[in-house]
Amino acid sequence: MRKFNWVLLILVLTLNVNAQQLSLDAMIDRDIASWLSTYRNLHTAPELSHREEKTSAFVASELRKLGFTVTERIGKFQNAQWSGYGVVAVMKNGPGPTVLVRTELDALPVEEKTGLPYSSQVKTKNDAGVEVSVMHACGHDMHMTSFLGTAKMLTELKSRWSGTLVMLGQPAEETGDGANAMLRDNLYTNFPKPDFAIALHDKPELETGKVGYTPNYAMASATSIDVKIRGVGGHGSAPETTKDPIVVAAQVVMALQTIVSRENSPLDPAVVTVGSIHGGTRYNIIPDEVNLQLTVRTYKEEVRKRVLASIERIVKGVAATAGIPEDRAPVVKVSEGTGSTYNDPKLIDRLVVAFKQALGDENVVQMPPMMASEDFGYFSMDHAIPATIFWLGASDPAKVRQSRESGVALPGLHSALFAPVPEPTLRTGVKAMTSAVLELMKKP
Repeated sequence: MRKFNWVLLILVLTLNVNAQQLSLDAMIDRDIASWLSTYRNLHTAPELSHREEKTSAFVASELRKLGFTVTERIGKFQNAQWSGYGVVAVMKNGPGPTVLVRTELDALPVEEKTGLPYSSQVKTKNDAGVEVSVMHACGHDMHMTSFLGTAKMLTELKSRWSGTLVMLGQPAEETGDGANAMLRDNLYTNFPKPDFAIALHDKPELETGKVGYTPNYAMASATSIDVKIRGVGGHGSAPETTKDPIVVAAQVVMALQTIVSRENSPLDPAVVTVGSIHGGTRYNIIPDEVNLQLTVRTYKEEVRKRVLASIERIVKGVAATAGIPEDRAPVVKVSEGTGSTYNDPKLIDRLVVAFKQALGDENVVQMPPMMASEDFGYFSMDHAIPATIFWLGASDPAKVRQSRESGVALPGLHSALFAPVPEPTLRTGVKAMTSAVLELMKKP
């Protein structure tokens, strides 16, 4: 009799869990058509970083309709000409943890070539006043729609969670300064400071219907460096009378390759890339200067600092060896970069359990870290707040399989051809994020 009671109890609990899951599925079925329409509308109307006025107003309006207390225009940029279009929506539902869910609001200066019926035709002027095309080539439209769908599900499931929910719309992720701008505007003073922060990002290498996770470091920091190599110009027929900055620049580019291969531990990933080099105007003129633009990617801050120091040492050392006088020494300028993204392992463990319960074990996969960057990590306050970003599969499974077999990559993030599969990507995003929040805020 005692054994029968235990079996009965387990059966009842299992049926109850299944019933609740079916309820979430039914809710998503009810709303998916509306969300797909929202996604297409957002895709056709992208806005660049620092210019997300209409996008942020839409997100704020939708959250306000759901009963959130919404504050708009949050963010203080170092460039005073830029407005902050951050959105923070708060819903308190009794005692419990505070969970922050983030989405990005901005798009990219890319001319869309997907051929989709809802392709972006938007053109606008960038920060330099140059007209550019604009496209949601990084999937932020998918993120926003999943974000709004999650907010709706959670407002209807308030009986299943307790605590404070903070839905945050972040501007200027693509330029790497939006998260810091919101923090600089007293984000964690004026609004509840989270106990957990979570976000999602679509991933073209992963099949739609699946989510991926990466414990520990998931994305690298990104630092931009401008190098001006100054020489002594002259006639191309008499190089002996000059100090040729083009030759010095060539030597610098090759010497920089030794930083990763000979100065850095292979256990600490790092990338040093010269992405731009410009110098000279004519065949027979040795110029006075050459300009290089570099990007540096690392996970650890101490590695980043060491790589930057090596760059400056090598650049100035090569120039000195070439005989460039001290008053013409190279100028190395390091711009404010984006910090690395660290996924708290304990938080990941909790979310993976929730993902598997919601989506099935076969649809939750561990993925390797990458050297791409984004600024979500700043919300963790140097790992003081457990945070994680997880990956949302965005491509047709058959195309992913074909890509892996052929070795030919699918159109990726920032590509003019990037086109995530709207359904079931959106369905999976809402289901996964809703399940994640319910796990973190579940009632005891």
